[in-house]
Parts: sequence; C-alpha cells; structure tokens
Amino acid sequence: MSYADTQPSQADHEQSTRQSKSRLSVALAGNPNSGKTTIFNAITGARQRVGNYPGVTVEKKEGAARVANHHLHVLDLPGTYSLTAYSQEEIIARNVLIEATPDVVVDIIDSANLERNLYLATQMLELGVPLVLAFNMSDVAEGRGFNINIDALSLLLGVPIVRTVGHKGRGIDELLAKAVEVGLSGVKAVDRQRCPSYGHEIEPHVTELTELVIKSGGPSRRARWFAVKLLESDQETIKRLRHLCGQKAEPLLQRAEQLRNHIERIFGDSTEIILADRRYGFISGACRESVESSVEARHNMSDKIDAVMTNHLLGLPIFLLLMFCTFLLTFKVGGPLMDLVGAGQDWLAGAVAEVWSPARAPLVRSLVIDGIIHGVGAVLVFLPVILLLFLAIAMLEDTGYMARAAFIMDRVMHTLGLHGKSFIPMLIGFGCSVPAIMATRTLESRRDRLTTMLVVPLMSCGARMPIYMLLTAAFFDAKWGPRVVFLIYLIGIVLAVICAKLLRHTILRGEPTPFVMELPSYRMPTVKGLLIHMWERSWQYLKKAGTIILLVTIILWAMGTFPRNSDRQDEYDRQVNQVRAAYGEAPTPQQQAALTEQLQLLQRNKKADDIRYSLVGRIGLAIEPVMKPMGFDWRIGTGLVGALAAKEVFVSQLGLVYALGETDENNEDLRRRLQEDYTPLVGFCVMLFTLITAPCVATIAVTHQESGSWRWALLQLFGLTVMAYMITIAVYQIGRLFA
Repeated sequence: MSYADTQPSQADHEQSTRQSKSRLSVALAGNPNSGKTTIFNAITGARQRVGNYPGVTVEKKEGAARVANHHLHVLDLPGTYSLTAYSQEEIIARNVLIEATPDVVVDIIDSANLERNLYLATQMLELGVPLVLAFNMSDVAEGRGFNINIDALSLLLGVPIVRTVGHKGRGIDELLAKAVEVGLSGVKAVDRQRCPSYGHEIEPHVTELTELVIKSGGPSRRARWFAVKLLESDQETIKRLRHLCGQKAEPLLQRAEQLRNHIERIFGDSTEIILADRRYGFISGACRESVESSVEARHNMSDKIDAVMTNHLLGLPIFLLLMFCTFLLTFKVGGPLMDLVGAGQDWLAGAVAEVWSPARAPLVRSLVIDGIIHGVGAVLVFLPVILLLFLAIAMLEDTGYMARAAFIMDRVMHTLGLHGKSFIPMLIGFGCSVPAIMATRTLESRRDRLTTMLVVPLMSCGARMPIYMLLTAAFFDAKWGPRVVFLIYLIGIVLAVICAKLLRHTILRGEPTPFVMELPSYRMPTVKGLLIHMWERSWQYLKKAGTIILLVTIILWAMGTFPRNSDRQDEYDRQVNQVRAAYGEAPTPQQQAALTEQLQLLQRNKKADDIRYSLVGRIGLAIEPVMKPMGFDWRIGTGLVGALAAKEVFVSQLGLVYALGETDENNEDLRRRLQEDYTPLVGFCVMLFTLITAPCVATIAVTHQESGSWRWALLQLFGLTVMAYMITIAVYQIGRLFA
C-alpha cells in the first residue's frame, strides 16, 4: 500500500472540516409566490436585517438561527424562476451561489405547482450546490388532490425533501435539521444529487465541453454547469470564463459555438429552448413516478375564485374597487394620522419656541425649530401613509391577488409600453408620489420601474390640492372651479401617457420583457408576515430618504434665512420701540389689543422683507425675467422655490411674501391680493406649472433611492421642469391672444 493510499482524501478532509463547523451559511431560494419569505420569517423571526445588494435596489435579507450547537447565517435570495441571467434577481442569485458558495441551499417549492417550481431545482442540481428541497404549502397540494411520494422523489433526485406549511410553522425544525446535515456533508451530499440528462444527441456535447472547461482552467466542481451555460450562449458565463481562463477561453468558446450551431441545425430551434424542454422532461419523468393526482385537482378553490375575479366583464370593475379600497385605506385613514404627526411636530416646535427665548442664539433657535424639527417632520409626516400603503400591498401580494391585478391591467397598459402592474403605482400617485414611487418595486423589469417612477409625479398628488383650492377660489366661481381642477388632473394623465410612450421609444427603448406571471393559489396571509413586510419597506424610507430630505430641508431653511439685513433689523427695532412708546408703559386693554396688532403687522412686514432679502427671495427676483413669459413675477417665483420642500409650502410662502401672517386662516386676504395682482389666466398657468414641474424633495430623494442613481432623479427634476416651462409658456401666450 502506497503512502498516498493511507492519507485521507480531499473529500474526507472537507467532510471532517465541515463536521467541525459551528457556523453554517444557508441560502433560501425559490420561485416568487412559493412562500419563501414566510419560511425565512419562520426560521429567523426578529433576528433579521434588510439592506440592498451593492449597486442595485434589489433587497438583501439576512437573518440568524440556531440548531443544536450550530449557528446558521440565513440569506434570503431574490425570488426567481430560473438561474438564467436576464433579470437583476437572477444574476444576484447566481452570483451568490457561485461566489459566496453557501454551505447549503434550501429551495422552497410550491407543492401545488410542482413541475413549474422544480425547474429552478434542476438548475441548482447542475450548478452542484448542496441542496435541500422544502415542499411548501403541502396542505394546499393535498387539498387539490395531489399525493406526493416524498421518499420516492427524494431518491430519484438524490436530494432530501421536507414537507412544510410555512404560515403555520409546520416542518421548520425538520427542514433546519436536514439543512445542517447536508451542510456538514458537503461534497458527499452533492455527489448523491442527480442532474438532468439531455439525451443521446446533446449529452455527449455537454460532456465534451465539461472536459474542455476543466482543461482550460475553469472550476472543476462547476464544469458541467459552465458547459450547459455555454451551449445556451449565456453572456454572464462567457464573461466569467474569459476572466477565469484568460486566453484559453477563446478556443473553448469557439467550440461551444460550433456545437451550439450543430444542435440548432438538428432540432430547428434555439439550444436554450431545447435544453429547457429536456429539463422539463426530466421533471415530468420524476413526477410521473412519484406523484398521483385525483380528478378533483382540476377544480380547486382558486380556479373558482378566478372565474369571478379575472372574468373579462367583472375583472376590471372588481380590480378598480379593490384599488379604490387601497386608496381609501392609505389616504383616508392615513390622512388623519398624518395630521396627528403634523400636530405633534407643531406642538414640539411650539414647546421649544416657548422655552427658548428669541433673544438667546436666535439663529440656532431658528435652525432647530424651522430647520431640524420641521425637516424631520417632513420625513415623519409621510410615515402613516407609507405604513398603510405597504400593508395594503402586502395584503394583496400575500393573498395572491396582485398577480391577478397585473394580469387584468396588462392589456390596457401594454399600449403605453408598460405592464399592468405599472397601473398600481400610478393610481397611488394621486395620493402621494413618495409611496407611489416606492410601490414600483413590484415591477420585475428595470425599464418598467424607471418609466413608471419618472411619470408618476404627473399624477396630481394631494400636496398640490391646497394650491388648486387657493387659485380656483381666487379666480373661478363655484361652477367653474371643479371643472378647472378636473381639467388639471386630466392634463396630468394625458401627459403621463405621452411621456411613457416617449421614454419607451427613446432612452428606455428595448425589446419588451415578456409578461410571464403565474396565478398563485389564493391563501390567507399571516399577521406576522404582513407586519414584517410593512415595516421593513417603511424602514428603508426612513433610513435612506429621510436623511436626504432632512439635509435639503435644512439647506432651504438656510436659503430663506441668509443673508440677513442688519439695517432692516435696526429699523424694525426702532419702529417697535416707537410703537411701544406711543402707548405708554400701562396701556388699557383696548390699547393693548391695538398695540399687539401693530406689533404683529411690523413683524409680518419684517418677515416679508427678510424673505425678499434672503437667498430664496433673491432667486425669485433673479428668475423673474425667466418667469415673465409664463405671466409670473418674483412673488410666484419665490413660492415655487419654497415648494421644492413640499408643494403645499407654496401657499404659506405666498402668505409670507404678502405679509399676511397666520391670522388669515382661510386665505381670504391672500385670495383678495391675488385677484388684485393677477388674472385668471395666470392662476390657471400657476396650477399647470405646479402640476408638471419638478416634484418635491421627498419625491426626488425616493427616485434616487429606488433607481439607484442620481442620473434618473436629475432627469426627473430637470426634465419635468423644462417640460412645465415650455407648456406653460405656450398656454399663457396663446391665452393672451384670446383674453
């Protein structure tokens, strides 16, 4: 016996190393709607954190669990139907499996849609990852009449299979035990797994390429995976092999192209389709030997519900009713909660103002009250709406209805170059653009996400309503006011349609992504799952968008505060002293009331002068020549600059410019002053401009957050502003001809 024969093999060494591990990495994979997130929540509970994968907006969920003496680091991979590198989710899932090499991968399978879900499992078998299959929603499968012989199917695939019911916590302990067992087995577990065979015509080509990958310097454990991907002409695999093999990659790639052309000539179809068909054949053969189904399986409860919910006559009205309920929940219930948050903000600002004398560090006092408190308030005031929005979306997603909604609206939205799911964020945009843009996360295609979030601000959000109400009350009677507001809303919708078509034919052009959406079984969501979905998405808004909004709000405060006019302050102090002296040291109650009124008037005039002298006022004066073609002056310009923080600020900013103070609660004095200075045409043009122009800071910040790039946020900022400017000029100049 030689020395080498007495030494442990590499596999034995790896096995020993893994058995000594106290920490194991577990990756959860699975199709969308397979219950993967429910399993993840059941495993990790509160021990989880959410972030983003580097460079993209796809969420990265990680958590922790403990089994006996083993600590598990659990990573929830993005839901994907396959490992073909088309979408961000597929690329991320592949990269994690290839580069991070988790100790074990748990593939969550929807037991009621077995053959479709096992497609991803076959690709993982080819990839050579230590695999455990969790047959989730097994109760639903049994209810549909499926009898799955787990032991037989496990033997056929060479993979441990565990039945689970995620939302009830069934099978979780057994699943974790199997995951630890496979994770410790390492290479031995992989060697027991069985890959699909591609038949006598294709399999020899796969074997030849597998050997060439190894000879060229590719990874031996994943050589078959790379060979299959080369036959599919997978561009990510080609890039990876060029990086790994250097110059040796070119002969390998040339041979792969020759074999691919040979296969396509024989079968008359693309190699990718042929290989996919062979995988489904492998799955079908395994299921035929291990799965029995009764006739009743054809008539399940989901089919009966869909007969109504997706009916060609009833489907759209039901969808609109549910969207109305979502809208009602989000903004009718959220509105009073927003008022409570705003009242809390005002109370805090008032409390600080009361205990902090204006004489002590007035600038710092103004920064704390007007900048920081109101800046944080600008973030927190949206939180009730966002929480309720994501609760409603989670409910629709977890019940399985969101896929139906996308299916129903797809034909309508397809005329815009979008999918049906784009309609939901656009509808939410009538309430607030911030949660609407965050709702674009439900869209699979990046082009669809970008197109939708860029046009969402053209939906008239609730923050614009105070502007519309002020101007219609000032310039139009009770008969024409509602018609003008309706016209503004209609213009926004038409412009959104035009812009969406334009974007899809220019900077976001490309082949439309096929609309492939399963109709998952209806199921009752868990309260825990709904709350986790609601909070983790809302926390992203607070953590990321909040910091940017706060920063910009403080900048706007500084712009409205500096530079300070010391001469005007001295004049104000002189006038105050003069007024006080006129009433003496002991004024009567009537004199005290008159004194207070005069002092408030002096203070309002000073605030108006301060704004005019500040950077915001100077910007308003500077842009006045640019505003003139639209019929605007520096007052309106100043209001528009202030409205960058929030659209409704436009009204209060005009009140400050006109030195009307806070006593004009119903804006009666402001409406009268507007009537004196402007025409109804100017009023309509202001509404039109505020509809189209750059959205508020919160919207820009969230667009940056969701798109992952300032480029799209700046395109939204400047693109909408330029479009608003050109359209408003045209309307004003044409309107003057008929005035």
